[in-house]
Amino acid sequence: MDLKKLHKLSRSRLARPSSSGTKMKQSKKKTTFKTKRCVCTPPGYGLVAFPSVWNELRVHQQLCDGVVHSNDGKTFCVHRPILSASSPYFKALFTNSLKGGKPETKEVNVDIPGHILELILDYAYTGRCNITPHNVEQLLPIADQYEVLGVVRQCCQYLFEELRPDNCLGIFKFARHYFCCDLEERGRRYIRHNFKQILQQSSEFKDLSAEELESILCDDELNVRNEELVFEAVIRWTEVDITARKQHLKSLIHCVRYGLMSFKYFTDVVMNNKLILGNLELQDSLYPASLFLAELDSRPGSELDLNDPLARPRIPYEILFAVGGWSAGSPTSFVETYDTRADRWFLSMNTDITPRAYHGLCTIDNLIYMIGGFDGNEHFNTVRCYNPVTREWKERACMYHARCYVSVCSLGDKIYALGGYNGRSRMSSAERYSPHNNQWEMIPSMHRQRSDASAAALQNKIYIVGGFNGQEVLRSAEVFDPATSQWTYIHSMISARSGVNLVAYRNCLYALGGFNGFARLNSGERYDPSRSTDWQEVTEMFTPRSNFATAVLDDMIFVIGGFNGSTTIAYVECYDADSNEWYDATPMNLNRSALSACVLAGLPNKKEYSYLSKVQEIGQGASSDATNH
Repeated sequence: MDLKKLHKLSRSRLARPSSSGTKMKQSKKKTTFKTKRCVCTPPGYGLVAFPSVWNELRVHQQLCDGVVHSNDGKTFCVHRPILSASSPYFKALFTNSLKGGKPETKEVNVDIPGHILELILDYAYTGRCNITPHNVEQLLPIADQYEVLGVVRQCCQYLFEELRPDNCLGIFKFARHYFCCDLEERGRRYIRHNFKQILQQSSEFKDLSAEELESILCDDELNVRNEELVFEAVIRWTEVDITARKQHLKSLIHCVRYGLMSFKYFTDVVMNNKLILGNLELQDSLYPASLFLAELDSRPGSELDLNDPLARPRIPYEILFAVGGWSAGSPTSFVETYDTRADRWFLSMNTDITPRAYHGLCTIDNLIYMIGGFDGNEHFNTVRCYNPVTREWKERACMYHARCYVSVCSLGDKIYALGGYNGRSRMSSAERYSPHNNQWEMIPSMHRQRSDASAAALQNKIYIVGGFNGQEVLRSAEVFDPATSQWTYIHSMISARSGVNLVAYRNCLYALGGFNGFARLNSGERYDPSRSTDWQEVTEMFTPRSNFATAVLDDMIFVIGGFNGSTTIAYVECYDADSNEWYDATPMNLNRSALSACVLAGLPNKKEYSYLSKVQEIGQGASSDATNH
């Protein structure tokens, strides 16, 4: 939709593609003649019944008692009560309530094109109108002007669903212009989340004002993996019209958080940019950043000072949760969360009551489901659900079978629990859970018994690889198609693996680590179902591990904790397919194996799980202590 016409480096965590301000500046208030309500979801707006007989009478022009003329000469016969019910404006127009009680009017002229007026009448009689990319820009402001709030609401909902990287900036401006507050906020969130794609795909980016661009780039919630992208955005926008826009560089280049970028990029790219080389004032203003990065570069392995304004981390769009596991000889109930922008782990005080390990974990609708597991004595068939917004755990329906070493994944709105160990035998059975119905159902069993295997969903199918059947560690793999309810073998892996992790990443399956019957592995292999080829080896991890957790975060595979053959570990590393390399990340606070992890995106309270929030809490605590003493 075109809305423009409307107004490697060292392999360390500092070198990996950065999991890298103040809040956005207040934009200038619009001058308006009256306080406007949000037209997206007007107060008091409710569902209205639209009997089919209304439209039958309209189509056959029966019992009509009014006429409306459009500004292009079209005439429409209407039922005044029906049109008045859809719009206070039309009610006032027909009853002459704005003219001191003069006799009711039966014929009115409106400054609306005929094709738009017809859409408004469609809504008045049926509750629906045909909104398209070609008419929404004209329909929404006219519906707002004539107070047809149902049409306004449907236009806003249409635009909600139409948000894409190539049109979201125009929709955002459109929403601001017409005071669609809900649509404006949805657009703002979309821009924050998809900024990289917008920079790559949007022709509207170059039309942003300096003020609009600054408010986007300064936002703590801007979802950028590294600050290099922010600098690139500033330069790209300026180069559209250097003569007119270079005056804004002084403020825009300080939207970049230089402490979070590499010293090499800063010296080679930032300080050598022609716009900066030609401006001594800009060079001087970047001197503190140069000192900060030079000092950091001179101390390899030193920890980044995130309290320095130059290195203020942004709020991550995605939060990684690592739950439970085996630590110090016993199962744990600990939950740790990871802020990828700050590269920091935080222990959560909201833990599950029952410690457990060798369980499954997955998410649906931003709720975390913990399935099965083992506490050292009991093998569980229980399911617990965690709400990260309310921070509450709740019991859900139990599985048919107790399962530890269980393989769990979600597909669509269902959770699959496959194989595992019930305390007596390794299992081939499988079951599926519907959160909506809070009910489990059995599905066909796998071809092989598998405990300590791993499952992942890809292209509407469920894959499971490896595991242990009680006698041997398995290389085999199979796939379940929910459409046919059948299991089928696929190519076996290169290596036998139990305690393995299978990850769906960039339309491929990655089988990482595990135990081959003799040693813990740091190797991995990839399978592309669309090519039906054999598994291919991938770059090895730094650390051999089994019974670890994995998650896809920031378009990278994170591997977390596990057992290295002699001890449980806290080490975390991540794989970037673009560079085909692994990078160190900050380790967890606790050594753990047999844990599980998942990622939640776009939480409304994501800031509560961020480094910035934790620093604020510490600061408030220190302030409180000082006051008390």
